[in-house]
Amino acid sequence: MSRPLTFLGIESSCDDTAAAVVRAEGLQARILSSVVDGQTALHAPFGGVVPEIAARAHAERLDLCVERALDEAGLGLRDLDGIAVTAGPGLIGGVLSGVMLAKGLAAGSGLPLVGVNHLAGHALTPRLTDGLSFPYLLLLVSGGHCQFLIARGAEDFSRLGGSIDDAPGEAFDKTAKLLGLPQPGGPSVEAEAAAGDPRRFGFPRPMLDRPGCDLSFSGLKTALLRARDAIVAEKGGITRQDRSDLCAGFQSAVVEVLAEKTRRALALYATEGPAEPALAVAGGVAANGPIRAALTRVAEEAGVRFLAPPLRLCTDNAAMIAWAGIERFRAGGRDGMDLSARPRWPLDRSAPALIGSGRKGAKA
Repeated sequence: MSRPLTFLGIESSCDDTAAAVVRAEGLQARILSSVVDGQTALHAPFGGVVPEIAARAHAERLDLCVERALDEAGLGLRDLDGIAVTAGPGLIGGVLSGVMLAKGLAAGSGLPLVGVNHLAGHALTPRLTDGLSFPYLLLLVSGGHCQFLIARGAEDFSRLGGSIDDAPGEAFDKTAKLLGLPQPGGPSVEAEAAAGDPRRFGFPRPMLDRPGCDLSFSGLKTALLRARDAIVAEKGGITRQDRSDLCAGFQSAVVEVLAEKTRRALALYATEGPAEPALAVAGGVAANGPIRAALTRVAEEAGVRFLAPPLRLCTDNAAMIAWAGIERFRAGGRDGMDLSARPRWPLDRSAPALIGSGRKGAKA
């Protein structure tokens, strides 16, 4: 635990090609470099991520990102202690590209290879940035996933609930597409909502009438579609203010649902009597300002510490993969040349599959 470790991280699970070098000593970590090569321009004409295009772009860019990451860190392969790579879940073509590159580097250098669950990378980010102690409650909220997890260890997670259909990020992307806003949808909808009236449309708050921590966002997206169509039928089109109001109403509903479900998850987490209770949020949707503000208030009400990673570490990146690899390596985790790329890989393997989850979205 005390010996300094320096790991290269490789991430290619969706549409961001990334490499990073992280050095850790105990729970003190330093990101020596972090390179993220996004593919937004490649997918923009199609209104969403195209798996084949993403896979080809990863294959073309991964070695260049690794070279840049090592150069920026001022290190060579001989200076590393291991190589961590996202082995799933995600778009299988992209995951496979990263795994094959990592295998080649490990075979050529003799360095240990550690396969990392992409979700664990997000889930362990609060330990990378703030040295957060286990156990903590995590809301993992992204383009392909939405789960409440109690993190007890680097590979020990208990799921309290999650989305049974669309993840919030996917719902934001679909909302942006329905309203003619650019992708990625999250930042576009948030920016448009800033000028809107969240009370104009009475959008539903799905599953708040049911107990537990499960969520649903598909019906909310459908409600927005119907509201948009009603405006078009009445006016022959929608104005800029109509669009802003639709975005504001949609975002307000998502925020309210996430806040209430987080209160319920905190109540369950509190029954375990954690010595240093904490609520953390991670994933791309954690970059949304109103969601962060609402979760901050919920944590203050419950008297627990709240942590949210820097915005650059909310979206997909390889620094979180390098750190998760270090955590797994310290626990004895190693992989051989038989490491497989996995399209699905739940964090809580004992929990039953969520009805309808894992079947939609680029990262599901």
